[in-house]
Amino acid sequence: MNFPFALPSTPDGIIPIWQGNGFQVGQQFSKVLHYTSNVDGWNDDLTSLHEETAGDQHFIDKASRDHAISQIRKHLHTPKPVILEIGCSSGFMLQRLHKTFPNATVMGSDVVSAPLQKLAEILPNTPIFRFDLVHCPLPDNCVDAIVILNVLEHIEKDGEAIANIFRILKPGGIVVIEVPAGPHLYDAYDKVLMHYRRYTLSKLTQLLCDKGFKHLKKSHLGFFLYPGFAFVKMRNKRLLTESAAKQRQEVEKVIKDTGRNKLLHALMQTELFLGNFISYPTGIRCLVTCKK
Repeated sequence: MNFPFALPSTPDGIIPIWQGNGFQVGQQFSKVLHYTSNVDGWNDDLTSLHEETAGDQHFIDKASRDHAISQIRKHLHTPKPVILEIGCSSGFMLQRLHKTFPNATVMGSDVVSAPLQKLAEILPNTPIFRFDLVHCPLPDNCVDAIVILNVLEHIEKDGEAIANIFRILKPGGIVVIEVPAGPHLYDAYDKVLMHYRRYTLSKLTQLLCDKGFKHLKKSHLGFFLYPGFAFVKMRNKRLLTESAAKQRQEVEKVIKDTGRNKLLHALMQTELFLGNFISYPTGIRCLVTCKK
């Protein structure tokens, strides 16, 4: 079956063929096309932690997906685009992309293993790749849009990852990026989730500009929540000396306690609406939309 671009050969030198519900790789059929076994910065266990504690309705993650959808709607004008989500393991964003852009070819990628196999069963007609973004195997100029939410902080060589995002985007293509904000707020939560860093908006924008991108929108997510959030983050720094088990327990509690709060959901929706007209000077996460 036709694929929107030439699939690169696997590490074994085999050219895979997309069959509509998976990949034929030589004599083998696989629902996930594997190019790497690297899992530095994230693992299957953390995916399970996030899904079991946050699910698909955590207020900040839902707002994150809503923002990404709105940015693609605003800036992507290709009739039948190829859209790639990098860091798709939960599948929540992929499902939104399918629903919102029915004429698009929607694809997902991640470095995890078991969660991708599970996701491929849920979305059997969606091409799913397993690769390390720093060693991205996809060809140049092959996708129209990329969504990468809370991924770069898990990659040690984030500059090389951004360079590959630029490389695989078509000219005029867009990328919607989100990362945690505030390097001074790095705490036990970040450590448990294997974050290499938190960002300032200016540093993230400069990294993107250095690789050739032009920014279309830059702002923050969680502006109204920032004072309370910053207080909790500073308090949580004391947990950095606690055991790994204690740190994880506290992270699970925070996610569960806040995830389905209706007031926070309503506040985030108000923030997103106002964000159509203004950019927020600070917040929980940095938001940047760029064009190649």
